[in-house]
Amino acid sequence: MIKAIFFDIDGTLVSFQTHTVPASTRKALQLLREKGIKVFIATGRPKSLMMEAVGDLDFDGYVTLNGAYCFTADGQDIYKGCVPQEDIERLIHYQHTHPEMPFVFVHDNTWFLTHENEAVREIAQLIHIGIPEILPIETARDKEILQIMGYFPEEKDEEIFGSVLTHCEPMRWHPLFADIIARGNSKSHGIDQILTFYGIDLRDTMAFGDGGNDIPMLKHVGLGVAMGNAAPHIQAVADYVTTSVDDDGILQALQHFHIL
Repeated sequence: MIKAIFFDIDGTLVSFQTHTVPASTRKALQLLREKGIKVFIATGRPKSLMMEAVGDLDFDGYVTLNGAYCFTADGQDIYKGCVPQEDIERLIHYQHTHPEMPFVFVHDNTWFLTHENEAVREIAQLIHIGIPEILPIETARDKEILQIMGYFPEEKDEEIFGSVLTHCEPMRWHPLFADIIARGNSKSHGIDQILTFYGIDLRDTMAFGDGGNDIPMLKHVGLGVAMGNAAPHIQAVADYVTTSVDDDGILQALQHFHIL
């Protein structure tokens, strides 16, 4: 019996085409809660940007920043997993020798950007968000950094995670950039924190996702559903592939499994 369902936002709840949640999905979320099934967000977005996208919808809790920050609907913290300060120091020195590479730092409910380039603008347009305030990278010192976003190609991963952000790992869902979190954090780890808090068994869970950072949770939950707009390698790890976000994919899967 499904007791809890976790939803990614971009490309899953929210369409990349319309930047809105389809009406069928809104109705499905309402019906799930009326049936007593708990619904949760599981996103790479920080809290403020999550609320911009789905803040008018009711959820029971949130896994944000790819599992680095989890909290309840009433704002009670469940888990925080910060980037170690020694990694922040190495990244400050690295960025001074690679000034062409922008980084975003997320701390508390705020974020800032080291500088803006075309990749930053392209991703902002894709997921319909604003450009963060531009501040010196030294601003990241002595703060609880929950996530970093690095705008660099995958071929740079070995260099950066081998010698700079050595206690971190990338959660990449787009070739232009990576969400970067402390090693050990993931959407699946965040889900475990939520389930422990609410006393729900992992076998009674379901998740919907479409990106590379969704792979850990799709493989982890009792029933993993990939959206029809997901890439083939993401669909391959899921238990079921539904239709796309723009073709009522969430409702289709819930009806397929007779949950609604």
